[in-house]
Amino acid sequence: MKRSRFPVIILRPQATGRENASAWRRRISTLGHIPRDTIVLLLVIIRLTTAACADDMPATPRTPTPQPPMHEDSMDTADAASMDLGVISSVIQASLSFLQPRTLDSHEIRDFALWGLNGLSALDPSLSIEEQHGFLQLAATQKTVLALPVPAPDDVAGWSAAITRILDVAWHHSPAMRSTGQDGVLQGFFDELFNHLDPYSRYVPPGAAVSDRSIRTGGEATAGLTLGLDHHAIIITAVNANGPAWPTSLAAGQIVRAINGRSTDSRSLDTVTSWLNGPNGSLVHITVESKGRRSTVTLHRASTPPETVFAYTSGKHVVLHITAFSANTAEEMSQYLDEAMNVPGISGLIIDLRGNRGGVLQQAVTTSALMLDHGVAAITQGRDPQANHVWAVQGGDMTNGLPIIVLVDGRTASAAEILAAALADQKRGVVIGSATLGKGLVQTIGQMPNGAELFVTWSRVLAPLGWPLQGLGVMPQVCTSLGESELVRQLQNLAEGAADSREWIAAARQVRYPVDLARILTIRKACPAAIGTDGDLDAAHSLLDNPVEYHAALSTIPEEGAAPPGGG
Repeated sequence: MKRSRFPVIILRPQATGRENASAWRRRISTLGHIPRDTIVLLLVIIRLTTAACADDMPATPRTPTPQPPMHEDSMDTADAASMDLGVISSVIQASLSFLQPRTLDSHEIRDFALWGLNGLSALDPSLSIEEQHGFLQLAATQKTVLALPVPAPDDVAGWSAAITRILDVAWHHSPAMRSTGQDGVLQGFFDELFNHLDPYSRYVPPGAAVSDRSIRTGGEATAGLTLGLDHHAIIITAVNANGPAWPTSLAAGQIVRAINGRSTDSRSLDTVTSWLNGPNGSLVHITVESKGRRSTVTLHRASTPPETVFAYTSGKHVVLHITAFSANTAEEMSQYLDEAMNVPGISGLIIDLRGNRGGVLQQAVTTSALMLDHGVAAITQGRDPQANHVWAVQGGDMTNGLPIIVLVDGRTASAAEILAAALADQKRGVVIGSATLGKGLVQTIGQMPNGAELFVTWSRVLAPLGWPLQGLGVMPQVCTSLGESELVRQLQNLAEGAADSREWIAAARQVRYPVDLARILTIRKACPAAIGTDGDLDAAHSLLDNPVEYHAALSTIPEEGAAPPGGG
């Protein structure tokens, strides 16, 4: 199965150059028209900052040089261990380089820098940053302790060096910053920077970034089994479709008797589970018992993403619950769809996306391709050319046109909304539930030199018919959040070929960016966001059992090109 990927971006630190203090004196001496008091003030600032300007460090030093304090009488010299300035500088420079071409709206490097530096006040209210008369001034308890010439607006290296210097001096003047630690200082800088952008861009520190990557791509190598207890016996409760145990004879319900020859008798569930883990590619021998017969299966441990698709049959319908979109979700769906098509008498699929907060965009697109013969699944638009895509699919409906219901609720977001919108706009499925979250922004991930990650929003998502997911979300064709009596009335109308949702579906498909918030709220009010209930499944079964209801709901989606190109 072919998969799309975001480009790998390699960041290389750039060298920096600085003007020295004497050059600034020469520049000031030519400004004869400035009042004498102003010139005196500037000369005092220059005197305070001569060492800072002359000794300024490169943006990515390998061996940090301790900087002497500028005002020894005002500094708390106790517990003033230096930060790793090389790490700080490289992270700042890499982040600024990564941010500038990718944010949805254009900003100067100066903006990012000043936003981040204002985070110092959150760490220590006695610290403040001001830009005056062409200088960046750091004040501690209302006393200027550092002043640096303001770099050019888009000078990445210059701003990186200035930020590093300011953080270093602030660190030595602030016990609160030192108690926060180096990671806390960087977190404070980026938290304030991202407060000025969208709600989803963020800085993830090194430790959390490792955990996040593990969730996306798979963590410690294991056998891919979930174990549980049954009358004090340890049994297999699930076999991960992504894991090495999937193609073997291991199955749910088998009793685990030994791992690598070690008996599981009197062992705790956690202990036995830990025995399944080990180095990637290493062998593990699993002895199981089923119906009184024992057998041993040998497999190679592998690092795999957690299972995200769970399936069961309900009468003539197969329910596929997708909990998230990780690196292997589309592959899991492919396996379950293949099995579903072998269920005797199957008459429909129910794809449950309730509570699904999203994940990898390409996995949502690839999953949609498993149920679409051809067409557009999504459109992404951003400033960076690499963020602009028309995600088209063709030639892959594994279900041969089997009727599909998509369940959503107010927690359905991001990649899950992309899948729901794709199936709805292509008239491949009927959406049941409530208005979804409305998260239609895509993040790209930048790896920082310290192991942290930047999640930066770089594109907006449009559904196949051109309407934005951000703010609006996916409006269902059958609404279950208006109460049971209203749901019954909707189903009765559908049975007669009429759809109550036709008006709000048409209104949603006509929205174009930039969106009018009042209009969005009016549309969403027609089927307010809510947490899913059993009524969602009941409505799904009703539509699949009654083709007239299903096709009436399906017909609410306008034909491609019917929505006006403008509007807002």
